[in-house]
Amino acid sequence: MTDHYFTNSPNAGRNRQTTTATIWGTDYRFITASGVFARSGLDIATQVLLRALEPPSGARRLCDVGCGYGPIAIALADHCPDAVVDAVDVNDTALGLCGENAALAGVADRVVPLRPEQTDPDVRYDEIWSNPPIRIGKQPLHELLLLWLPRLRPGGVMRMVVGKNLGADTLQAWLTGQGYRCERVASAKGFRVLVAHAAG
Repeated sequence: MTDHYFTNSPNAGRNRQTTTATIWGTDYRFITASGVFARSGLDIATQVLLRALEPPSGARRLCDVGCGYGPIAIALADHCPDAVVDAVDVNDTALGLCGENAALAGVADRVVPLRPEQTDPDVRYDEIWSNPPIRIGKQPLHELLLLWLPRLRPGGVMRMVVGKNLGADTLQAWLTGQGYRCERVASAKGFRVLVAHAAG
């Protein structure tokens, strides 16, 4: 059976290596390993997301859904000094690396690696960021989004990046149909950056 970065793989965590990335003008060093997404370096979709958007000034509670080894969560914590960032993933190896990388970046006190079931369902987020695992399939993706979007505070937004050829425009229409105002705020290298607003 093929191993996927959005599952727990028996081979995950091997072949540790270091990669670097510049996010919002800051240079970061990340430890990666087998069995995690984009282990060789920041993937194009995440680059598109981060280049299209600025860190949310004044945010207090943020979430990165599908955090992997942590680049988005760590950059958010670093550039939003008053915020706590829940870094959520189903891959335990990724969560461990996220914790290590947060410590390397000096933000381990404000980046909280968690499995989805470990998050507090009563917490409401100012913003949720995500490079979601589109390849899990349409129905599981819809379920994932409907789990997290209600956790936005009033006026909050979910910022995500989706490949055009993987159904970004269809997903935008579906989100609108679910009652979430959803805008396309950027498009580059075959990816759309979507911003969905809290219902109501």
